[in-house]
Amino acid sequence: MRPTGEMGMGWLERLLAPENLLALLGVVVTLGGLSYERLIPGRKRIGYRVQMDTLIDDSAEDGQMHQRLRMLENTPDLAGASLVLLRIENDGFRSIDADDYITAPSTEHRGLTATFPNRVVRDVAVTEPSHPDLLRHLPQHGTAERPGLICQNHEISLPRVPLNKGDHFKLLVLLTGAGTDKPPHVGGRIKEGRIRNNEKFRRPSNRVLGLIGSLLALLILQPFGTQLWQDDPLPRGCAEGTLTVVGSTAFSPVARDLGGAYGSDCRGARIEVRAEGSGRGTGALRGAGEAAKGAFPSYVAFSDGPDGEGDPKLKEHLVALSVFTMVVNKDVRLPDLSLGDLRGLYAGRFTNWKQLPGGPDLPVRLVSRDAKSGTRGVFEGRVLGGNEISRTSDNCRTPNFAKDTVVRCELDSTQEVLKTVARTPGAIGYAELRSAEGSATGGEVRLPRLGGRAPSTEAVRTRTYPFWEPEYAYTYTRPPANSLTSKFLDYLAGDTGRNIIEKHGHLPCSVPENQGACQLAAGPR
Repeated sequence: MRPTGEMGMGWLERLLAPENLLALLGVVVTLGGLSYERLIPGRKRIGYRVQMDTLIDDSAEDGQMHQRLRMLENTPDLAGASLVLLRIENDGFRSIDADDYITAPSTEHRGLTATFPNRVVRDVAVTEPSHPDLLRHLPQHGTAERPGLICQNHEISLPRVPLNKGDHFKLLVLLTGAGTDKPPHVGGRIKEGRIRNNEKFRRPSNRVLGLIGSLLALLILQPFGTQLWQDDPLPRGCAEGTLTVVGSTAFSPVARDLGGAYGSDCRGARIEVRAEGSGRGTGALRGAGEAAKGAFPSYVAFSDGPDGEGDPKLKEHLVALSVFTMVVNKDVRLPDLSLGDLRGLYAGRFTNWKQLPGGPDLPVRLVSRDAKSGTRGVFEGRVLGGNEISRTSDNCRTPNFAKDTVVRCELDSTQEVLKTVARTPGAIGYAELRSAEGSATGGEVRLPRLGGRAPSTEAVRTRTYPFWEPEYAYTYTRPPANSLTSKFLDYLAGDTGRNIIEKHGHLPCSVPENQGACQLAAGPR
Protein backbone atom coordinates (compact mmCIF):
# COMPACT_ATOMS: atom_id res chain seq x y z
CA MET A 1 0.00 0.00 0.00
CA ARG A 2 1.39 3.46 -1.01
CA PRO A 3 1.88 6.03 1.76
CA THR A 4 -0.74 8.80 2.00
CA GLY A 5 1.85 11.47 1.22
CA GLU A 6 2.80 9.79 -2.04
CA MET A 7 -0.85 9.50 -3.09
CA GLY A 8 -1.34 13.24 -2.44
CA MET A 9 1.77 14.14 -4.41
CA GLY A 10 0.65 11.95 -7.35
CA TRP A 11 -2.75 13.66 -7.46
CA LEU A 12 -1.08 17.08 -7.36
CA GLU A 13 1.33 16.14 -10.15
CA ARG A 14 -1.54 14.96 -12.35
CA LEU A 15 -3.44 18.19 -11.62
CA LEU A 16 -0.43 20.29 -12.61
CA ALA A 17 0.11 18.45 -15.89
CA PRO A 18 -0.05 20.94 -18.84
CA GLU A 19 -3.14 19.40 -20.44
CA ASN A 20 -5.07 19.47 -17.12
CA LEU A 21 -4.02 23.06 -16.41
CA LEU A 22 -5.35 24.12 -19.82
CA ALA A 23 -8.65 22.40 -19.18
CA LEU A 24 -8.94 23.99 -15.74
CA LEU A 25 -8.10 27.40 -17.15
CA GLY A 26 -10.78 26.99 -19.85
CA VAL A 27 -13.42 26.15 -17.25
CA VAL A 28 -12.41 29.06 -14.99
CA VAL A 29 -12.45 31.59 -17.84
CA THR A 30 -15.80 30.36 -19.15
CA LEU A 31 -17.46 30.46 -15.70
CA GLY A 32 -15.84 33.83 -15.03
CA GLY A 33 -17.19 35.25 -18.29
CA LEU A 34 -20.72 34.06 -17.58
CA SER A 35 -20.56 35.37 -14.01
CA TYR A 36 -19.23 38.74 -15.17
CA GLU A 37 -22.03 39.16 -17.68
CA ARG A 38 -24.72 38.28 -15.11
CA LEU A 39 -23.37 39.74 -11.88
CA ILE A 40 -21.06 42.68 -12.57
CA PRO A 41 -22.82 46.08 -12.88
CA GLY A 42 -22.17 48.39 -15.81
CA ARG A 43 -23.27 45.98 -18.51
CA LYS A 44 -26.29 48.10 -19.36
CA ARG A 45 -25.33 50.70 -21.91
CA ILE A 46 -27.00 53.18 -24.23
CA GLY A 47 -24.82 54.38 -27.09
CA TYR A 48 -25.38 57.25 -29.48
CA ARG A 49 -23.66 58.76 -32.47
CA VAL A 50 -24.23 61.64 -34.89
CA GLN A 51 -24.69 60.22 -38.39
CA MET A 52 -25.39 63.52 -40.13
CA ASP A 53 -25.02 67.20 -39.22
CA THR A 54 -25.66 69.18 -42.40
CA LEU A 55 -26.44 72.83 -43.14
CA ILE A 56 -29.50 72.93 -45.42
CA ASP A 57 -29.85 76.72 -45.71
CA ASP A 58 -26.79 78.96 -46.01
CA SER A 59 -28.71 81.95 -47.35
CA ALA A 60 -27.73 83.96 -44.29
CA GLU A 61 -24.12 83.91 -45.42
CA ASP A 62 -22.50 86.41 -47.78
CA GLY A 63 -20.87 85.38 -51.01
CA GLN A 64 -21.80 83.25 -54.00
CA MET A 65 -22.87 80.17 -52.06
CA HIS A 66 -26.40 81.51 -51.33
CA GLN A 67 -28.81 78.62 -51.69
CA ARG A 68 -31.94 77.35 -49.94
CA LEU A 69 -33.89 74.15 -50.17
CA ARG A 70 -37.17 74.73 -51.98
CA MET A 71 -39.09 73.68 -48.87
CA LEU A 72 -37.61 76.70 -47.02
CA GLU A 73 -38.49 79.39 -49.56
CA ASN A 74 -41.63 80.46 -47.69
CA THR A 75 -40.16 80.11 -44.20
CA PRO A 76 -37.69 82.99 -43.76
CA ASP A 77 -37.42 82.34 -40.03
CA LEU A 78 -35.45 79.18 -40.80
CA ALA A 79 -32.30 81.03 -41.86
CA GLY A 80 -29.26 78.94 -41.04
CA ALA A 81 -31.31 75.73 -40.81
CA SER A 82 -29.54 72.43 -40.40
CA LEU A 83 -30.45 68.74 -40.15
CA VAL A 84 -28.99 66.32 -37.63
CA LEU A 85 -29.49 62.54 -37.72
CA LEU A 86 -28.84 61.04 -34.28
CA ARG A 87 -28.75 57.27 -33.73
CA ILE A 88 -29.56 55.96 -30.23
CA GLU A 89 -29.13 52.27 -29.45
CA ASN A 90 -28.76 49.67 -26.70
CA ASP A 91 -25.23 48.51 -27.46
CA GLY A 92 -24.66 46.78 -24.12
CA PHE A 93 -25.20 43.17 -23.07
CA ARG A 94 -28.48 43.51 -21.17
CA SER A 95 -31.95 44.86 -21.85
CA ILE A 96 -32.98 48.23 -20.44
CA ASP A 97 -36.43 48.66 -18.84
CA ALA A 98 -38.30 51.90 -18.26
CA ASP A 99 -37.48 51.62 -14.53
CA ASP A 100 -33.75 51.55 -15.27
CA TYR A 101 -33.72 55.27 -16.07
CA ILE A 102 -32.75 57.42 -13.07
CA THR A 103 -34.73 60.68 -13.03
CA ALA A 104 -35.78 63.34 -10.58
CA PRO A 105 -39.37 63.22 -9.20
CA SER A 106 -40.28 66.34 -11.19
CA THR A 107 -39.25 64.65 -14.45
CA GLU A 108 -40.35 61.10 -13.73
CA HIS A 109 -41.42 60.45 -17.31
CA ARG A 110 -38.17 61.71 -18.81
CA GLY A 111 -35.40 59.29 -19.84
CA LEU A 112 -32.70 60.84 -22.03
CA THR A 113 -31.94 64.41 -23.12
CA ALA A 114 -30.44 65.23 -26.53
CA THR A 115 -28.67 68.61 -26.49
CA PHE A 116 -27.67 70.74 -29.49
CA PRO A 117 -25.44 73.57 -28.21
CA ASN A 118 -26.11 77.07 -29.59
CA ARG A 119 -28.97 75.89 -31.80
CA VAL A 120 -32.76 75.82 -31.49
CA VAL A 121 -34.79 72.67 -32.10
CA ARG A 122 -37.58 73.41 -34.58
CA ASP A 123 -38.92 69.90 -35.21
CA VAL A 124 -38.02 66.24 -34.73
CA ALA A 125 -39.09 62.92 -36.22
CA VAL A 126 -38.34 59.34 -35.15
CA THR A 127 -37.00 57.25 -38.05
CA GLU A 128 -35.72 53.73 -38.71
CA PRO A 129 -36.73 52.05 -35.42
CA SER A 130 -35.39 48.51 -35.10
CA HIS A 131 -38.99 47.33 -34.60
CA PRO A 132 -42.37 49.10 -34.86
CA ASP A 133 -43.17 48.74 -31.13
CA LEU A 134 -40.56 51.39 -30.34
CA LEU A 135 -42.74 54.05 -31.98
CA ARG A 136 -45.44 53.37 -29.37
CA HIS A 137 -43.00 54.61 -26.69
CA LEU A 138 -41.90 57.63 -28.76
CA PRO A 139 -44.99 59.70 -29.67
CA GLN A 140 -44.15 62.75 -31.76
CA HIS A 141 -45.23 65.32 -29.16
CA GLY A 142 -45.40 64.94 -25.41
CA THR A 143 -46.05 67.02 -22.31
CA ALA A 144 -44.60 67.15 -18.83
CA GLU A 145 -47.41 64.83 -17.68
CA ARG A 146 -47.51 62.51 -20.70
CA PRO A 147 -44.45 60.65 -22.06
CA GLY A 148 -43.29 61.72 -25.51
CA LEU A 149 -40.76 63.87 -27.32
CA ILE A 150 -40.57 67.37 -25.86
CA CYS A 151 -38.62 70.05 -27.77
CA GLN A 152 -37.55 73.09 -25.81
CA ASN A 153 -34.90 75.57 -26.96
CA HIS A 154 -31.74 73.53 -27.64
CA GLU A 155 -32.91 70.26 -26.09
CA ILE A 156 -35.13 67.28 -26.83
CA SER A 157 -36.40 65.29 -23.85
CA LEU A 158 -37.09 61.64 -24.55
CA PRO A 159 -39.36 59.34 -22.54
CA ARG A 160 -38.10 56.28 -20.68
CA VAL A 161 -37.99 53.93 -23.67
CA PRO A 162 -37.47 50.20 -22.98
CA LEU A 163 -34.67 48.90 -25.19
CA ASN A 164 -33.87 45.26 -25.69
CA LYS A 165 -30.30 44.32 -26.48
CA GLY A 166 -29.53 45.64 -30.00
CA ASP A 167 -32.63 47.87 -30.23
CA HIS A 168 -32.12 51.26 -31.87
CA PHE A 169 -33.90 54.25 -33.35
CA LYS A 170 -32.91 57.54 -34.99
CA LEU A 171 -33.94 61.15 -34.44
CA LEU A 172 -34.06 63.41 -37.50
CA VAL A 173 -33.86 66.92 -36.05
CA LEU A 174 -34.46 70.28 -37.79
CA LEU A 175 -32.51 73.11 -36.11
CA THR A 176 -31.74 76.77 -36.59
CA GLY A 177 -28.93 78.88 -35.22
CA ALA A 178 -25.28 79.55 -35.82
CA GLY A 179 -24.16 76.26 -34.28
CA THR A 180 -20.97 75.73 -32.37
CA ASP A 181 -17.83 73.67 -32.32
CA LYS A 182 -19.46 71.56 -29.61
CA PRO A 183 -21.23 68.57 -31.23
CA PRO A 184 -24.69 67.31 -30.24
CA HIS A 185 -24.70 64.94 -27.26
CA VAL A 186 -27.08 62.73 -25.31
CA GLY A 187 -27.22 62.71 -21.51
CA GLY A 188 -29.01 60.83 -18.77
CA ARG A 189 -28.47 58.10 -16.17
CA ILE A 190 -29.34 54.41 -16.07
CA LYS A 191 -28.99 51.89 -13.25
CA GLU A 192 -25.93 49.65 -13.39
CA GLY A 193 -24.81 51.23 -16.62
CA ARG A 194 -23.90 54.32 -18.55
CA ILE A 195 -24.59 56.41 -21.66
CA ARG A 196 -21.75 57.07 -24.07
CA ASN A 197 -20.89 58.38 -27.51
CA ASN A 198 -20.03 55.14 -29.29
CA GLU A 199 -18.77 56.72 -32.51
CA LYS A 200 -15.17 55.78 -31.65
CA PHE A 201 -15.98 52.38 -30.17
CA ARG A 202 -16.67 49.07 -31.82
CA ARG A 203 -19.35 46.96 -30.34
CA PRO A 204 -17.60 44.04 -28.59
CA SER A 205 -18.35 40.48 -29.56
CA ASN A 206 -20.81 38.74 -27.22
CA ARG A 207 -19.39 36.37 -24.63
CA VAL A 208 -15.79 37.03 -25.61
CA LEU A 209 -14.49 35.51 -22.41
CA GLY A 210 -16.56 32.40 -22.98
CA LEU A 211 -15.10 32.14 -26.47
CA ILE A 212 -11.57 32.28 -25.07
CA GLY A 213 -12.41 29.52 -22.62
CA SER A 214 -13.84 27.37 -25.39
CA LEU A 215 -10.73 27.88 -27.50
CA LEU A 216 -8.54 26.76 -24.62
CA ALA A 217 -10.67 23.68 -24.17
CA LEU A 218 -10.41 22.89 -27.88
CA LEU A 219 -6.64 22.87 -27.59
CA ILE A 220 -6.91 19.77 -25.39
CA LEU A 221 -8.85 17.99 -28.14
CA GLN A 222 -6.35 19.01 -30.81
CA PRO A 223 -3.13 17.05 -30.22
CA PHE A 224 -1.27 19.19 -32.69
CA GLY A 225 -2.82 22.49 -31.57
CA THR A 226 -0.13 24.95 -30.57
CA GLN A 227 -1.80 28.32 -31.12
CA LEU A 228 -3.01 29.78 -27.79
CA TRP A 229 -4.74 32.87 -29.19
CA GLN A 230 -6.86 33.79 -32.17
CA ASP A 231 -8.06 37.21 -33.27
CA ASP A 232 -11.71 38.03 -32.78
CA PRO A 233 -13.79 37.60 -35.94
CA LEU A 234 -13.85 40.64 -38.19
CA PRO A 235 -16.89 42.90 -37.75
CA ARG A 236 -19.75 42.30 -40.17
CA GLY A 237 -19.14 44.02 -43.49
CA CYS A 238 -15.34 43.93 -43.13
CA ALA A 239 -12.61 42.12 -45.02
CA GLU A 240 -8.83 42.19 -44.73
CA GLY A 241 -6.27 43.11 -47.36
CA THR A 242 -5.33 46.06 -49.56
CA LEU A 243 -7.70 47.69 -52.04
CA THR A 244 -6.41 50.17 -54.62
CA VAL A 245 -8.88 52.91 -55.63
CA VAL A 246 -8.08 54.74 -58.87
CA GLY A 247 -9.83 57.08 -61.27
CA SER A 248 -11.70 60.36 -60.99
CA THR A 249 -9.90 63.31 -59.39
CA ALA A 250 -13.30 65.02 -58.99
CA PHE A 251 -14.50 62.13 -56.80
CA SER A 252 -11.16 61.63 -55.01
CA PRO A 253 -12.14 63.59 -51.84
CA VAL A 254 -15.00 61.12 -51.39
CA ALA A 255 -12.72 58.16 -52.09
CA ARG A 256 -10.13 59.31 -49.55
CA ASP A 257 -12.70 59.87 -46.79
CA LEU A 258 -14.35 56.53 -47.55
CA GLY A 259 -11.01 54.75 -47.45
CA GLY A 260 -10.11 56.34 -44.13
CA ALA A 261 -13.49 55.48 -42.59
CA TYR A 262 -13.41 51.87 -43.80
CA GLY A 263 -9.85 51.37 -42.58
CA SER A 264 -10.86 52.77 -39.19
CA ASP A 265 -13.91 50.50 -38.90
CA CYS A 266 -12.27 47.35 -40.30
CA ARG A 267 -8.92 46.32 -38.89
CA GLY A 268 -6.60 44.65 -41.35
CA ALA A 269 -7.99 46.62 -44.32
CA ARG A 270 -5.96 49.22 -46.19
CA ILE A 271 -7.44 51.48 -48.89
CA GLU A 272 -4.94 53.18 -51.22
CA VAL A 273 -6.33 56.05 -53.34
CA ARG A 274 -4.50 56.96 -56.55
CA ALA A 275 -6.65 59.47 -58.44
CA GLU A 276 -5.23 60.28 -61.88
CA GLY A 277 -8.39 60.81 -63.91
CA SER A 278 -11.32 58.64 -64.96
CA GLY A 279 -9.79 57.32 -68.18
CA ARG A 280 -6.46 56.49 -66.58
CA GLY A 281 -8.31 54.84 -63.71
CA THR A 282 -10.31 52.43 -65.85
CA GLY A 283 -7.14 51.79 -67.86
CA ALA A 284 -5.24 50.90 -64.68
CA LEU A 285 -8.12 48.63 -63.61
CA ARG A 286 -8.08 46.89 -66.98
CA GLY A 287 -4.30 46.40 -66.77
CA ALA A 288 -4.53 45.00 -63.24
CA GLY A 289 -7.23 42.55 -64.34
CA GLU A 290 -5.21 41.30 -67.28
CA ALA A 291 -2.09 40.96 -65.14
CA ALA A 292 -4.01 38.90 -62.55
CA LYS A 293 -4.44 36.11 -65.18
CA GLY A 294 -7.78 34.83 -64.00
CA ALA A 295 -7.55 35.94 -60.36
CA PHE A 296 -9.65 38.84 -59.14
CA PRO A 297 -7.67 42.11 -58.82
CA SER A 298 -8.33 44.17 -55.69
CA TYR A 299 -9.02 47.38 -57.61
CA VAL A 300 -11.91 49.84 -57.89
CA ALA A 301 -11.99 52.65 -60.47
CA PHE A 302 -14.27 55.67 -60.06
CA SER A 303 -15.34 57.30 -63.30
CA ASP A 304 -17.23 60.52 -64.08
CA GLY A 305 -19.72 58.99 -66.48
CA PRO A 306 -19.58 55.56 -68.14
CA ASP A 307 -16.34 54.05 -69.36
CA GLY A 308 -15.87 55.18 -72.95
CA GLU A 309 -14.32 51.95 -74.20
CA GLY A 310 -17.24 49.72 -73.23
CA ASP A 311 -15.07 46.82 -72.08
CA PRO A 312 -17.48 43.99 -71.12
CA LYS A 313 -15.08 42.81 -68.41
CA LEU A 314 -15.48 46.08 -66.54
CA LYS A 315 -18.59 45.85 -64.34
CA GLU A 316 -20.16 49.20 -63.49
CA HIS A 317 -21.81 50.08 -60.19
CA LEU A 318 -23.85 53.32 -60.13
CA VAL A 319 -22.76 55.29 -57.06
CA ALA A 320 -23.90 58.91 -57.18
CA LEU A 321 -24.82 61.93 -59.27
CA SER A 322 -22.00 64.47 -59.37
CA VAL A 323 -22.53 68.20 -59.92
CA PHE A 324 -20.03 70.27 -61.91
CA THR A 325 -19.66 74.01 -62.42
CA MET A 326 -17.85 76.59 -64.51
CA VAL A 327 -15.14 78.57 -62.68
CA VAL A 328 -13.67 81.92 -63.73
CA ASN A 329 -10.91 84.12 -62.38
CA LYS A 330 -12.10 86.63 -59.77
CA ASP A 331 -11.60 89.53 -62.24
CA VAL A 332 -14.19 88.09 -64.63
CA ARG A 333 -17.31 89.47 -62.95
CA LEU A 334 -19.95 87.93 -65.18
CA PRO A 335 -22.70 86.42 -63.00
CA ASP A 336 -24.15 84.28 -65.77
CA LEU A 337 -22.96 82.49 -68.90
CA SER A 338 -25.35 81.12 -71.50
CA LEU A 339 -24.67 77.85 -73.31
CA GLY A 340 -24.15 79.94 -76.45
CA ASP A 341 -21.51 82.06 -74.69
CA LEU A 342 -19.64 78.96 -73.53
CA ARG A 343 -19.72 77.29 -76.92
CA GLY A 344 -18.42 80.49 -78.48
CA LEU A 345 -15.59 80.71 -75.95
CA TYR A 346 -14.52 77.09 -76.38
CA ALA A 347 -14.78 77.29 -80.17
CA GLY A 348 -12.37 80.24 -80.20
CA ARG A 349 -14.93 82.78 -81.48
CA PHE A 350 -14.49 84.96 -78.37
CA THR A 351 -10.87 85.68 -77.46
CA ASN A 352 -11.43 88.67 -75.17
CA TRP A 353 -14.03 88.90 -72.42
CA LYS A 354 -15.11 92.37 -73.58
CA GLN A 355 -16.73 90.63 -76.58
CA LEU A 356 -19.43 89.47 -74.14
CA PRO A 357 -21.87 92.03 -72.61
CA GLY A 358 -20.41 93.32 -69.34
CA GLY A 359 -17.14 91.43 -69.75
CA PRO A 360 -13.76 92.95 -68.74
CA ASP A 361 -10.96 93.80 -71.15
CA LEU A 362 -9.00 90.60 -70.51
CA PRO A 363 -7.84 87.85 -72.88
CA VAL A 364 -9.82 84.60 -72.61
CA ARG A 365 -7.66 81.74 -71.33
CA LEU A 366 -9.25 78.29 -71.47
CA VAL A 367 -8.01 76.02 -68.68
CA SER A 368 -9.10 72.50 -69.57
CA ARG A 369 -8.50 68.87 -68.61
CA ASP A 370 -6.66 66.30 -70.72
CA ALA A 371 -8.36 63.75 -72.95
CA LYS A 372 -8.37 61.05 -70.21
CA SER A 373 -10.46 63.21 -67.87
CA GLY A 374 -13.99 62.16 -67.06
CA THR A 375 -14.85 65.74 -66.12
CA ARG A 376 -13.83 66.90 -69.59
CA GLY A 377 -16.01 64.19 -71.11
CA VAL A 378 -18.96 65.45 -69.06
CA PHE A 379 -18.30 69.04 -70.15
CA GLU A 380 -18.04 68.16 -73.84
CA GLY A 381 -21.06 65.85 -73.77
CA ARG A 382 -23.53 67.82 -71.64
CA VAL A 383 -22.48 71.46 -72.15
CA LEU A 384 -20.58 71.91 -75.41
CA GLY A 385 -22.25 69.16 -77.41
CA GLY A 386 -18.90 68.52 -79.13
CA ASN A 387 -15.14 68.40 -78.64
CA GLU A 388 -13.01 71.23 -77.33
CA ILE A 389 -10.50 72.81 -79.70
CA SER A 390 -6.89 71.60 -79.60
CA ARG A 391 -4.37 72.57 -76.94
CA THR A 392 -2.38 75.71 -77.90
CA SER A 393 -0.51 76.56 -74.68
CA ASP A 394 1.69 74.86 -72.10
CA ASN A 395 1.69 77.66 -69.49
CA CYS A 396 -2.03 78.65 -69.76
CA ARG A 397 -1.05 82.28 -70.39
CA THR A 398 0.45 82.54 -73.88
CA PRO A 399 0.06 80.44 -77.05
CA ASN A 400 2.94 78.22 -78.11
CA PHE A 401 2.85 79.60 -81.65
CA ALA A 402 2.20 83.14 -82.93
CA LYS A 403 -0.45 81.94 -85.39
CA ASP A 404 -2.67 80.75 -82.52
CA THR A 405 -5.21 83.34 -81.37
CA VAL A 406 -6.74 81.23 -78.60
CA VAL A 407 -5.01 80.22 -75.36
CA ARG A 408 -6.06 76.74 -74.25
CA CYS A 409 -4.07 74.50 -71.91
CA GLU A 410 -4.69 71.03 -70.43
CA LEU A 411 -4.11 69.96 -66.83
CA ASP A 412 -4.20 66.63 -65.00
CA SER A 413 -6.54 67.22 -62.06
CA THR A 414 -9.41 69.23 -60.63
CA GLN A 415 -7.17 70.92 -58.08
CA GLU A 416 -4.68 72.00 -60.75
CA VAL A 417 -7.51 73.59 -62.75
CA LEU A 418 -8.76 75.52 -59.71
CA LYS A 419 -5.28 76.75 -58.77
CA THR A 420 -4.50 77.83 -62.34
CA VAL A 421 -7.80 79.65 -62.86
CA ALA A 422 -7.30 81.46 -59.55
CA ARG A 423 -3.86 82.83 -60.48
CA THR A 424 -4.42 83.49 -64.21
CA PRO A 425 -6.25 86.70 -65.25
CA GLY A 426 -9.07 86.03 -67.70
CA ALA A 427 -9.02 82.27 -67.08
CA ILE A 428 -12.06 80.00 -67.26
CA GLY A 429 -12.30 76.30 -66.45
CA TYR A 430 -14.64 73.66 -65.03
CA ALA A 431 -14.58 71.50 -61.91
CA GLU A 432 -16.59 69.40 -59.50
CA LEU A 433 -18.92 71.68 -57.51
CA ARG A 434 -17.86 71.12 -53.89
CA SER A 435 -14.14 71.50 -54.69
CA ALA A 436 -14.91 74.68 -56.65
CA GLU A 437 -17.02 76.05 -53.79
CA GLY A 438 -14.00 75.74 -51.51
CA SER A 439 -11.99 77.96 -53.83
CA ALA A 440 -14.91 80.37 -54.26
CA THR A 441 -15.30 80.73 -50.49
CA GLY A 442 -11.70 81.88 -50.31
CA GLY A 443 -12.36 84.49 -53.02
CA GLU A 444 -9.98 82.79 -55.46
CA VAL A 445 -12.51 82.08 -58.21
CA ARG A 446 -16.12 82.87 -59.13
CA LEU A 447 -18.85 80.39 -60.02
CA PRO A 448 -21.09 81.89 -62.73
CA ARG A 449 -24.60 80.57 -63.28
CA LEU A 450 -25.08 78.44 -66.36
CA GLY A 451 -28.03 79.48 -68.48
CA GLY A 452 -29.54 81.30 -65.50
CA ARG A 453 -29.30 78.30 -63.16
CA ALA A 454 -26.91 78.08 -60.21
CA PRO A 455 -25.25 74.67 -59.73
CA SER A 456 -26.77 72.63 -56.90
CA THR A 457 -27.76 69.07 -56.07
CA GLU A 458 -31.43 70.10 -56.03
CA ALA A 459 -31.16 71.55 -59.55
CA VAL A 460 -29.64 68.26 -60.71
CA ARG A 461 -32.34 66.22 -58.97
CA THR A 462 -35.01 68.23 -60.78
CA ARG A 463 -33.09 68.22 -64.10
CA THR A 464 -33.01 72.03 -64.35
CA TYR A 465 -29.21 72.30 -64.52
CA PRO A 466 -27.24 70.73 -67.39
CA PHE A 467 -23.71 70.17 -66.00
CA TRP A 468 -23.78 66.90 -64.06
CA GLU A 469 -22.99 63.24 -64.57
CA PRO A 470 -23.50 59.84 -62.92
CA GLU A 471 -20.51 58.62 -60.93
CA TYR A 472 -19.66 54.95 -61.45
CA ALA A 473 -17.45 52.52 -59.58
CA TYR A 474 -15.91 49.91 -61.88
CA THR A 475 -14.52 46.48 -61.00
CA TYR A 476 -12.78 43.94 -63.23
CA THR A 477 -15.53 41.34 -63.55
CA ARG A 478 -17.96 40.86 -60.69
CA PRO A 479 -16.22 40.90 -57.28
CA PRO A 480 -16.43 37.73 -55.13
CA ALA A 481 -19.06 38.02 -52.38
CA ASN A 482 -16.66 38.08 -49.41
CA SER A 483 -13.84 40.03 -51.06
CA LEU A 484 -12.58 43.37 -49.79
CA THR A 485 -13.80 44.93 -53.04
CA SER A 486 -17.35 43.68 -52.51
CA LYS A 487 -17.38 44.74 -48.84
CA PHE A 488 -16.07 48.20 -49.76
CA LEU A 489 -18.84 48.68 -52.34
CA ASP A 490 -21.42 47.62 -49.72
CA TYR A 491 -19.88 50.14 -47.30
CA LEU A 492 -20.16 52.80 -50.01
CA ALA A 493 -23.93 52.20 -50.19
CA GLY A 494 -24.41 52.08 -46.40
CA ASP A 495 -25.04 54.85 -43.88
CA THR A 496 -21.41 55.96 -43.60
CA GLY A 497 -20.90 55.96 -47.36
CA ARG A 498 -24.09 57.95 -47.95
CA ASN A 499 -23.13 60.55 -45.38
CA ILE A 500 -19.64 61.00 -46.85
CA ILE A 501 -20.99 61.29 -50.40
CA GLU A 502 -23.54 63.91 -49.31
CA LYS A 503 -20.93 65.80 -47.30
CA HIS A 504 -18.93 66.27 -50.49
CA GLY A 505 -21.91 67.62 -52.42
CA HIS A 506 -22.96 64.56 -54.44
CA LEU A 507 -26.32 62.73 -54.53
CA PRO A 508 -25.87 59.13 -53.32
CA CYS A 509 -27.89 56.71 -55.44
CA SER A 510 -28.48 54.37 -52.48
CA VAL A 511 -30.78 56.99 -50.89
CA PRO A 512 -34.41 56.19 -51.85
CA GLU A 513 -35.36 59.77 -52.81
CA ASN A 514 -32.44 59.94 -55.28
CA GLN A 515 -33.03 56.60 -56.99
CA GLY A 516 -35.48 57.94 -59.58
CA ALA A 517 -33.02 60.60 -60.72
CA CYS A 518 -30.16 58.06 -60.72
CA GLN A 519 -32.09 55.57 -62.84
CA LEU A 520 -32.93 58.26 -65.37
CA ALA A 521 -29.31 59.38 -65.38
CA ALA A 522 -28.07 55.87 -66.08
CA GLY A 523 -30.23 55.66 -69.19
CA PRO A 524 -29.36 56.95 -72.66
CA ARG A 525 -27.88 60.43 -72.84
